[in-house]
Amino acid sequence: MTETNERKLPVGIQSFKKIREEGYLYVDKTEMVWNLANKGARYDYLSRPRRFGKSVLVDTLQCYFEGRKELFEGLKIMEMEKDWTCHPVIRLDMSNGSDNAKDLEAYLDFVFSKYEKLYETKLPDTASLTVRFSNIIETANKMTGKQVVILIDEYDSPLQHSWKTPEHENCTRVYRSVFSVLKTLDEIERFVFITGITKFTQISLFSVLNNLSNISFDAEYAGICGITQQELADNFMPEINQMAEANGWTTEETLRQLKAYYDGYHFCIDNMVDIYNPYSLVHALSSKRLRSFWASSGATTILAKFVNDMEIRLKDLDQCAIISTTIESSDVTGGGAELFMYQSGYLTIKGYTGGTYMLGIPNHEVRQALYEMVLPALAMRKGSDIQSAQAFLNLNLYNGNMPEAMKQLKALVADVPYSNKKLASMDMEERYRLIISTILNAIGMRVEVEKMISTGRIDIVAENSTFIYVMELKLTKNGGVNAAEKQITDNRYTEPFKADKRKTIALAIELDDLGKGLLEWKQL
Repeated sequence: MTETNERKLPVGIQSFKKIREEGYLYVDKTEMVWNLANKGARYDYLSRPRRFGKSVLVDTLQCYFEGRKELFEGLKIMEMEKDWTCHPVIRLDMSNGSDNAKDLEAYLDFVFSKYEKLYETKLPDTASLTVRFSNIIETANKMTGKQVVILIDEYDSPLQHSWKTPEHENCTRVYRSVFSVLKTLDEIERFVFITGITKFTQISLFSVLNNLSNISFDAEYAGICGITQQELADNFMPEINQMAEANGWTTEETLRQLKAYYDGYHFCIDNMVDIYNPYSLVHALSSKRLRSFWASSGATTILAKFVNDMEIRLKDLDQCAIISTTIESSDVTGGGAELFMYQSGYLTIKGYTGGTYMLGIPNHEVRQALYEMVLPALAMRKGSDIQSAQAFLNLNLYNGNMPEAMKQLKALVADVPYSNKKLASMDMEERYRLIISTILNAIGMRVEVEKMISTGRIDIVAENSTFIYVMELKLTKNGGVNAAEKQITDNRYTEPFKADKRKTIALAIELDDLGKGLLEWKQL
């Protein structure tokens, strides 16, 4: 092991070759890689959220099948592989395929031209992409005498981005045509591996390659992407200790923070190992700061295409159920919001009973990103109109400056339940709980609505690193601030938090009966 100050984290690096040759830290997944390549089916599909390590996995498979033994020295695969046979590998990264058929065809033309030059194939200029792809595979097989490996990364990217546009059917037509050759050339194919996020079962690769084995829910491969708790402890303790020192935390506190922010993913009911988001975890350890790295990379950009009325539905999606046949085999275009949000990483498996999966938001990073995204729609304002108020609210809640914090909260709540017609079916106090909890989630607080304790049910508990806020909400007609104060006092709502080293602040809040906002508050 190199010295701590010489260790390099692979921030933003997707090349296995670069990681190994340039001495970046690598979490050894090669035992699973070997099993996947040699013990599983010949045609495999793996679904994982974006920026979850799929491309590094594909690159690792490419290096393995190309016989790049020198890159694997010291890794588990060296105990398993004896032959290191070099196969021709054809790799497509469909994230380069854009959102329209013209650009998709241009990308395939570019890649096919590269392989045609490599294998010295000769075809008329009028040859279709389908014919060219077939010819490349056949020529590679004949030239090398070895079966061909085909790796297709992020296969669904053009389909996602063209969804609900006139270009979608044109894109799927390209898929049906070009990739139909994979099934007809199976005798000369050693291994076909496809990654993606969402599953377009009837209209893409799945319609022409029905012999794909979906390993996305296999217990053996639950941890093939991402970082497990054990891998974190085995590989990253020097960086964890550095992060603790930089922030004035203990090692244990740092581990708790990392877990709350980036852990919580589960991909198999038979192997519920906790998985950390690798993109965010590595960025956090590198910068020594807790931030929403995954969300900031554009993770929420296509949610609106697949999920309607997110601002209203989010509270229900946090604890939702989905039938096993839907989550394991259904097309995303007909599976509903829950299926898309699971496949793309906004929800994860929390449990399983009698053929039904229970889903929920995996961690604090995802929760904050979702609520930050929906707040402008719920508040019926542009995001830019509320950013300053959000920032000052966050600052003042961090510092415990209640007069200023409540001033900002009042500004953000003003008229929202009254003017937002989508909230009309809700009880007025429920509307206020929704908007206030959304505001607090969006600024990064850890929020629990209607928290049950032994003496009652607290409307909202919101935590940051310095304070715990216990909030009781009452409409004017229900007694307002005085009734809220009495309920907090009589039910000893602050008692369960006394052991915490942070200060607990109880807030009695009075709200307008007609939904026109926050009227009065009192700190206890």
